Amino acid sequence: MGSLFRSEEVCLAQLFLQSASAYSCISELGERGLLEFRDLNPKVSPFQRRFVGEVRRCEEMEKTFTFLQQELRAAGRVPGPCPESPRAPAAREALRVQEQSEQLAQELREVSRNRASLRGRLRDLRQYLHVLREGQRFTSLPAPLGSPPRPRALSEREPVLDPSLHQHLERKINFVAGVIHPWRVTAFERLLWRACRGYLVASFVEMPEPMEDPATGESITWVIFLISYWGEQIGQKIRKISDCFHCQVYTYPENEASRTEAITRLHGQIQELSVTLEETEKYLAEVLDKVAQVLPTWRVQVQKMKAIYLVLNQCSFDVTKKCLIAEVWCPVRDLTQVQDALRQGSYQSGSSVECFVQRVPTSESPPTLIRTNKFTAGFQSIVDAYGVASYQEVNPAPYAIITFPFIFAIMFGDVGHGLLMFLFALWMVLYEDSPRLRQGTNEIWLTFFEGRYLILLMGAFSIYTGFIYNECFSKATAIFPSAWSVATMANHSSWSSAYLATHPSLTLDPNVTGVFRGPYPFGIDPIWSLATNHLNFLNSFKMKMSVVLGIVHMGFGVVLGVFNHVHFQQRHRLVLEFLPEMIFLLALFGYLVFLIFYKWIKFSAADSLVAPSILIHFIDMFLFTSNAENLPLFPGQVPVQMVLVVLALASVPVLLLGTPLYQWCRQRGLTVGAVPVQPLATGEQEPLLEGQEAGNSVNATTEDVESGGHSPDAKHSDFAEIFMHQAIHTIEYCLGCVSNTASYLRLWALSLAHAQLSEVLWSMVMRNGFVGLSYVGGVVLVPVFAAFAVLTVAILLVMEGLSAFLHALRLHWVEFQNKFYVGAGYKLCPFAFAPDTWE
Repeated sequence: MGSLFRSEEVCLAQLFLQSASAYSCISELGERGLLEFRDLNPKVSPFQRRFVGEVRRCEEMEKTFTFLQQELRAAGRVPGPCPESPRAPAAREALRVQEQSEQLAQELREVSRNRASLRGRLRDLRQYLHVLREGQRFTSLPAPLGSPPRPRALSEREPVLDPSLHQHLERKINFVAGVIHPWRVTAFERLLWRACRGYLVASFVEMPEPMEDPATGESITWVIFLISYWGEQIGQKIRKISDCFHCQVYTYPENEASRTEAITRLHGQIQELSVTLEETEKYLAEVLDKVAQVLPTWRVQVQKMKAIYLVLNQCSFDVTKKCLIAEVWCPVRDLTQVQDALRQGSYQSGSSVECFVQRVPTSESPPTLIRTNKFTAGFQSIVDAYGVASYQEVNPAPYAIITFPFIFAIMFGDVGHGLLMFLFALWMVLYEDSPRLRQGTNEIWLTFFEGRYLILLMGAFSIYTGFIYNECFSKATAIFPSAWSVATMANHSSWSSAYLATHPSLTLDPNVTGVFRGPYPFGIDPIWSLATNHLNFLNSFKMKMSVVLGIVHMGFGVVLGVFNHVHFQQRHRLVLEFLPEMIFLLALFGYLVFLIFYKWIKFSAADSLVAPSILIHFIDMFLFTSNAENLPLFPGQVPVQMVLVVLALASVPVLLLGTPLYQWCRQRGLTVGAVPVQPLATGEQEPLLEGQEAGNSVNATTEDVESGGHSPDAKHSDFAEIFMHQAIHTIEYCLGCVSNTASYLRLWALSLAHAQLSEVLWSMVMRNGFVGLSYVGGVVLVPVFAAFAVLTVAILLVMEGLSAFLHALRLHWVEFQNKFYVGAGYKLCPFAFAPDTWE
């Protein structure tokens, strides 16, 4: 949690790796995920690096694994994730994996090829058998003498020729038989009729069982055709047309005995092929079982090995070519673990010389490392979406843990809606370890699940603000007795029966003794939900509340900038930037907050009619005038306002010119007293500067240590650039104080909008269900409540919740974070073998 307030200290270090143990050391570092490696060969082509051969070998194995995985999926088997994370294989083990994977791939190719051949042959034999069977129905001989005659029904399965003419024409008729795709039958029959009209008789019948289409793999019901024709030229035309339509043509015996013999022979061949295919399928299943068992582990091992060699390609060799040198960004607190990992890697490789790590100075801005857990990760991702924190600047995430849900709840204040949101998030938190919730494929669901703790706090804060507003599904709850007494008002007034009959709405006067008996213990009095001026009261209350909370939030952001100035040793900014910013903010808008509270305290119901307008006073403040009709809130108000405006205006030149003039004077002093510095010899380390502690910072110069990469001072050495940058900052801050204060009024607007939408939904759905249902109300109220529940979830929880979330996000990004947060850094991306990466 310590790094959550400010990013951890990260140093630049060099790893000295012996060639024999470099692979094992990088593997051990990848398992621990501690370092981010830098490429020391940026100008070298990837094909010219030292370990390009090993990388290619890994890619060849990956191609083999892809083939094996495709075969598994083709067989209907989904390769599962690796049960455990194996370590990267050694060189000998990698050769064994390559040999075994290629052997399995070759076996799968041969078995798959044999199975496909057997399936194709078996399919052809079955089609041929069906052709002979169906064709025999058309060309069978007539029944023997003495048998009863068959009826001549119009059937596709009756013989084509008249039995009485069969013997006479048998020697003159030829046959073409085969199968055709059902989609081509109509066109095939039409073309046959046009090409060979009057010289053929064609019969078509569907095959009794569906078979696989070898082209598409789909199961279809083929159509068997038998064509009888006269003449050899007609036969040639029929065969050419059959080839054009991709028909499978089979030899059709001319006599009955040959057809019977062919059918018997086909039965035997089909039986033999079925037994052979069954044995082939069993062997293929055994090979696939072996592949499914070892493939996930092999994939993880080879991907780790490839990642190691890619890292080794980023290293450079020393002069002796026996040692690899790597540059890494490393968290300072993990240096001990890095040295331990190098020692462990050297031991595993059997090397007698240990590898070691050494810190080196640098003027570059290190990457940002902020360690998070499952609770803080959601809030940190909100900040990182705006911009990754610069190195060691103040991180807004720990403060957003409280302010973000609270600002959201101000716009979403309702006990019922907040409770539903809280319960939904609580369910995700309680079952967060469930694989079914974590491994969802819906991106929207994964977004909700990753932000479950954020939603949990938003729901809890919404319940709190709902009690403050005294709203539960737009209805007030009387937790405590109301502080308004209607009976007292009735006893002290002249309300008659006629008056009550003609006035459905009555006014409670708090000036009457006993009518108002003090403030409500917690939140807003429930009697306001019955008042006709309920909206006017909430309008004034929430508008002032939004202004107060907004100015406090912005002031807190300005104060957080102090921690940046102190940490980066820029104490001149405390006087030249922080002090003018606070004076400008407090003299104008802090004074507005004071007026709001002062008016609430000073004026009561007795003198509320003579209470002056704060808005008019605030306008007169900038005009240096006073309004006789708008009485002052306190004596000497006009001089005080003039002094505050003058202070605010005087702080602007200080904010604009203070820092540039200071930097200009400082640069002149450094130029006058500059001393030439001798360059360091190769391999030497730069000595620490005066006042720089060994282990506090990796920056090599006082300027870099002072700025930490956060300030523009290190980037802009020209006075004009410094002045332009400061001018932009001054204009942005001064105008932003006005626009940002107005931007916080969205808290007021969205809070009223949410309350009114909830009220409209209740009055248009539930109220009509309660009032207009008479004696069948109990039955009809069920669908009415279902509609109310659906609309509540869809409109008020989802749409309104998303709207309030986006507005709270904008208030944090623009109005709060720009007061102190630069967000110009980049994340530390350590080299690690993350389990999710390999699955």
